[in-house]
Amino acid sequence: MIQGLIGKKMGMTQVFAEDGRVLPVTCIAAGPCLVVQTRKIGEDLSKVQLGYVERRKIKHVNKPMQGHFAKANVPPTRLLREFFARKSDLKVGDSVKVDIFAEKERVNVIGTIKGKGFQGVVKRHGFTGGRASHGSMMGRRPGSMGCTTYPGRVIKGKKLPGHMGNVRMTVKGLEVVKVDVERNLLLVCGAVPGCRGASVLIMKDSFVRS
Repeated sequence: MIQGLIGKKMGMTQVFAEDGRVLPVTCIAAGPCLVVQTRKIGEDLSKVQLGYVERRKIKHVNKPMQGHFAKANVPPTRLLREFFARKSDLKVGDSVKVDIFAEKERVNVIGTIKGKGFQGVVKRHGFTGGRASHGSMMGRRPGSMGCTTYPGRVIKGKKLPGHMGNVRMTVKGLEVVKVDVERNLLLVCGAVPGCRGASVLIMKDSFVRS
């Protein structure tokens, strides 16, 4: 049993449940992934390095990575990630597909959210801003810092303008609505981090490492 799989976010759509409810789902192209390396770290626990197979041919691969892929006798891949595996018989060169997941299973999806650049407190933290009456001159400013003589500095962690987005985020407990083995597609209920085409990691919520 392997912990998860590498995928790419394709976009969002909606499907109808058996009871007639409309479910917002995210379509993820999950795998196929090739086993590039395996190493045992416990009695029945190991780490498996997977490479995501893309349609485009990888042209620019440096010499260390060329040797790494040549040793495994697999074609070069752009994305390499490690996953835990328990009581697994996976060998180098094997293919891991989306059929490791089942419908109604809970998964955790890890990705990088969209970057928004430098933003003010209204967009970044949801501040309401100052009064809009004539002569206010407050606008969308953050307002008072709240410190005078003591401690005489801005407290760490205060909500201020700054860089927004482009951080790693995990969405937990998403339900798998459909598994399309033929097209290597996974439909999960809800939104996942990242833009279209962004790489994500799909982890089994039920996987126990220790």
